[in-house]
Amino acid sequence: MTYRFFAPTPARAATGRTAAVYQQMRDEFLGPLPTFQALSAVPQVLAGTWALMREALLAGDASRVDRELVAAAVSRANRCQFCVDAHLLLLHALGEPKLAGAVARGDAPPEPRHAELVSWAQASRSPRAAGWTSPYRTEVTGTLLVFHFINRVVSALLDPDLLPGGLHRAPLVRSVGGRLYARAARQSNEPGRSLPLLDPGGAGATTPPGWAGDSPVGVAYASLRDAATRGGELLGEVARETVTATVRWEDGRFPARPGDWAVDLVRDIPGADRIGTRIALLAAFAPSAISPGDVALWRLSHPTDADLVRLVAYGAITATDHVARALSSAHL
Repeated sequence: MTYRFFAPTPARAATGRTAAVYQQMRDEFLGPLPTFQALSAVPQVLAGTWALMREALLAGDASRVDRELVAAAVSRANRCQFCVDAHLLLLHALGEPKLAGAVARGDAPPEPRHAELVSWAQASRSPRAAGWTSPYRTEVTGTLLVFHFINRVVSALLDPDLLPGGLHRAPLVRSVGGRLYARAARQSNEPGRSLPLLDPGGAGATTPPGWAGDSPVGVAYASLRDAATRGGELLGEVARETVTATVRWEDGRFPARPGDWAVDLVRDIPGADRIGTRIALLAAFAPSAISPGDVALWRLSHPTDADLVRLVAYGAITATDHVARALSSAHL
């Protein structure tokens, strides 16, 4: 099974904004992949996620190899094996098998510039501890941020393997897959074409961040941040404050025993909010630790797939925005 907790509506049955997002994915990427189908229950979050990934990773003049390397490196830092495998495959598609191999093994790339990119991406997991900011172009920085979000959504809602039994990790499979996706990986995309897909209220309600200004990347980030943050409305004020404060003081630290860690943190939360707060905290720090039992308890009061997606997106964007807040426009 690809999906851990629910099966989304098939892509062929999509309507409205979701169908429009899927069509742009078919035109410019690899189609509506499971990552995005998992978000389809909340079209505003789906559109914001696609827009930020498209404008950061797929559009503009920054090196696509650099951006795929950042996507793979931050995914490794966040322990999202599904995303690591996907972007190693795309590095193969871009003609960089040796670079993909170094990342897969956890080695520093041989080229110093690539090694610096990997080190920078990995340090962003704990930005306060690392004194982290960004000296890179907006598209590269946006790529790092969108994968902080996507890694958490994927780890929460999808199984970790792209193909059964980890078949995609075999060198031959990566090589063949790279050739199949070479055309899509190398095509040039015009900046800004995803922005009409965004919720006008979402894109306009939040000022684009200083690190990106009014660039398409900045507009897309603001829209995603606004749409995903609304998931916090499923929780009470004390619960939201607990999630925000924990993200700030833990600064990306991986809990050694995520389940026990989350239980301790929600002990003083009002009873109705305990399970939702637990899921949001795990989404921010250790999303693969969200269990079927957690989801079953949440569904007793929130039975829809949309509410589960909103809650996971809220935890994911809270952690992502912690990284974004470390940025200073003076360095960009």
